[in-house]
This record gives sequence, C-alpha cells and structure tokens, in this order.
Amino acid sequence: MLQKIQRFGGAMFTPVMLFAFAGTVVGLGTLFTTSAVMGDLAAPDSLWYQAWNVVLQGGWTVFNQLPLLFAVSLPIGLAKKEPARCCMESLVSYLTFNYFVSQIMQTWGAQLGVDFSAEVGNASGLAMVAGIKTLDMGMVGALLISGLVITIHNQLFNFELPECLGVFSGSTFVYLVCFFVMLPVAVAAAFVWPPVQQVIFGLQGAITGLGVGGTGLFVFLERTLIPFGLHHILYAPFYYDSVVVSGGIYAAWANMLPSLAATTEPLTQLAPWASLTATGWSKIFGIPGIACAFYVTAKPAKRKQLIALLLPITLTSVFCGVTEPIEFTFLFVAPVLFVAHALLSALLSMCMNLVGAVGVFSGGLIEMSSFNFLPLGPSHWQTYLAALGVGLCFGLVYFVVMRWLILRFDLKTPGREPDEEAVRFESKAEFRDAQAKNRLARRIVELVGGRENIVGVTNCVTRLRIEVRDASLVAVNDDFVAAGARGVMLSGKVAQVIIGTGVVGVKECFDEAAGLAE
Repeated sequence: MLQKIQRFGGAMFTPVMLFAFAGTVVGLGTLFTTSAVMGDLAAPDSLWYQAWNVVLQGGWTVFNQLPLLFAVSLPIGLAKKEPARCCMESLVSYLTFNYFVSQIMQTWGAQLGVDFSAEVGNASGLAMVAGIKTLDMGMVGALLISGLVITIHNQLFNFELPECLGVFSGSTFVYLVCFFVMLPVAVAAAFVWPPVQQVIFGLQGAITGLGVGGTGLFVFLERTLIPFGLHHILYAPFYYDSVVVSGGIYAAWANMLPSLAATTEPLTQLAPWASLTATGWSKIFGIPGIACAFYVTAKPAKRKQLIALLLPITLTSVFCGVTEPIEFTFLFVAPVLFVAHALLSALLSMCMNLVGAVGVFSGGLIEMSSFNFLPLGPSHWQTYLAALGVGLCFGLVYFVVMRWLILRFDLKTPGREPDEEAVRFESKAEFRDAQAKNRLARRIVELVGGRENIVGVTNCVTRLRIEVRDASLVAVNDDFVAAGARGVMLSGKVAQVIIGTGVVGVKECFDEAAGLAE
C-alpha cells in the first residue's frame, strides 16, 4: 500500500513542476499591469497595459485549468502500458464526466440543493473546467476520474475484440467503457458532492482558526514526511484543492495578486489561509545555515572538496526550493539533525506568520519572487523587510544549533568521514554529460538488483522511484552514494534514489538500461 501511495504522490507532482514558470509570468504580468506600481503606464487604455495583459492572461493557464492538468498528468506515472494514450483517454473521459454533471445540475440542480444559475467560484460550489460549468470538485474530482480511467486502461487496453469490431479496440474501447462508467459516477457526484462541499467549507474555517500553531504543525509534518516521499500527499490538497480556500491556495493567491498589489493592508488580514505555504522559508534561510555548519565542522583537508558538494546543492535549495540533495547528505548519518531541521523549519514558519509574511512561500527564491516580492514588493515591502530580518536571524540559529549538535555527538556529516572515505561530487560538466548519466543509470540498475528485479520506475523533481520485486536485493545507501547518487531511501518495495534536479535525464537513461523504454 505504501509503495502505491508513493507512486501516486510522485505522479501527482507532474503538473506542479509547471508552477515555476507560470508563477513567474503571473508575477511579472501583475507587477506591470498594476497602476499603483507603474502609474499612468499601466492605465487600461495604454499599449503597455494591453500588451502585458495579453501575456498575463496566458500566464493564468496553469492555475485556471489545474484540475484538467491533474486529470491528464496522473497516467504518466501510473499507466502500466501506453501512458500517452491513457492521458488522452483520461482527458476525454474527464470532460465527458463534467458534461454529464453540468447537464444534471442544469436540469435537477434545484432539487439537489445547488443553485446552478449562480456565478462560479466563492461559496457557490461551481467552477469552470475547460469551458464547462460544473460542480467544483477540484483536484479530488480530477484524480478520481483519472484513477478510474487508469484502472480501466490497464485492464482493457489490450482486450481483443472480434475482427469485425477491430476498429473499436485499444483507446476507443477504453473510452467506450469509460463513457458508460462516467454516467453513474456523474449521477453519484451530483448527489454526494454538494454535502461534501458543505463539510469542506466548515473545515476551511476550522483550519484557518488554528492560526500560527497550525502553520508550525503543518510545516513540521511536511518536513518529516520528505524521507518517505509522502510530503506531496500532505500539502497537495491544501495547495491545489479547496481544503482551506476555493480552488486551492496557489490558484486563489494568484488570482488575488492584482487586488493585493493595490493595497497596503496586512496580508494576514487579506489572506490568512495563505499561511500554510510557509514550507519554503527554511529552504532559503535554513539550508545555508546547515551548509555553513557542515563547512566549519569539516576536517580542514576536506573543506575545499566539500565546497564543491555544498555550493550547488545549497543554491538549488535557495533558488529552486529543492532540498532533497542536501538533506539526504545527512539524513542517514545524522537523523538527529533532520529532526532538528524539521523543528527549526516549523519555528521559522511561525515567526514569519507573526510578522505578517503570508503568501505562496513553499518554493525557492524564484517562486517566492514571482508570487510575492515582484508583484507585491512596492505595496508590502515593510512586511518583506521584516521577513528578511527574521530569516537571517534563523539562518544564524540554524548554524549554531547544527554546529553544536555535530560537535556534541561527533556526527559524521560531509567532510567529517574517516580519512579513507572521500567526499565525492561530480562537476557540473560531468553531471550534464550524457555518458556520465548513462554510467550512473546502469550502476543504479545493478544496485537495485538488476533488470529482473525492476517492476517499474517513475520520477519526481529529484528522485527515481523504483519499484522492485525483492527489496533484499537493493544495495545499501553508501553504494548508491559511491555511484554518484545522493542516497537511497527504501520503503517497502520502492527504492527512492535521490539524484537531484537532473533526474529527468537519468530517468531516460535508466529506462534504456533497465529495458523499460518503449
């Protein structure tokens, strides 16, 4: 069950990787079309405003069609055969489902307690999906339908029909079955979802009411779930679905940016629900503190070599918000540091909340700038200045605490290994080299027990998630590190090999080496 949840979490992460670019476009578009920032240049009748508004409207694509993207993306990681065709089947089935729901609500909405004539959004419980007015089931509905389609696809895609019906085989047969499955599912959704929405609306107020303590607890849990690859499961419903705000925190915040940029009122009053995305502050301020602690506690002879390890993975955390490459350098050798890291992350997020810094702060500096600093800096610079002060103080706290723990317990963090063990890190040129990726991929195939032991593989932004038949054949963490990976986490029959942000290229080579490429 755990490995299925991990595969699901990795597959669900696929559309999220689009946020970095989409957020940048929305942030810049909002900045350049806000008259409070740009003055008369951003007047609605000016060419400047009109041109940037075209760009801004394109930037909304990912956030306005997020459920559709989840429906299409899930088969990439979960379809066992012909995943590209399954993506098409999922898309058309999801649209069919929403057309069914739309017509049911239009005909019998009043009897079901839904005012289908209301405007979409807010408390109406309605949404637009690819131009279809339907119930706002958000990510849950998209994943439910996509999951049903994947199940049917895996079972029936290769179903052999009589020769006279051969034209209905493959994807056509899958969609035929899905079409008739979607009808009762749509009827069930029409009856079940409106009451569920009322529960969700009540939950929104309850979670928001937890205040600063709730933010700290959420961030602590998110950090502690990272080693198991389950953190996506925790935050995804909050960030991309309607658990705390209609449409999810990301979409709601992005849509509020123009109005937020035009006011100086405290962000905590305007959008208190945005406090739960505070998982990124430790990526910017905490990780550099950890890296500095590693450097000053390392053996002098290894410090120069250690910089080659620490600098790129620290910058990856600060700018991209990807922490696994550095966290997995000490997770196994010094788990007490990881616990301290999770606790300090929670405290940092709570302090940021107290100074009023709420918004989309789950990624690195690039994402934070796009969603916050660039569009809102002119009107909320005092808040961000206070956040900078808090962050720098916590960077120092991180350094002091980590240094003390390392020296107090003589932890073998990078640079403190026995002299016969070297700190190994490939250069950027070598890492980008196709032959180096091929060598690493082939070695990983060997370390997980060879081709015969591999069931399948998916990837998220930094990890290969390899499902194996016999977990006892998977090598120990040190062997993976020696091969050039950051480490490995074995959960049940899933080996999560930490690669870094170049994981996509290694995944392609791994597919070839493992005989999984189509």
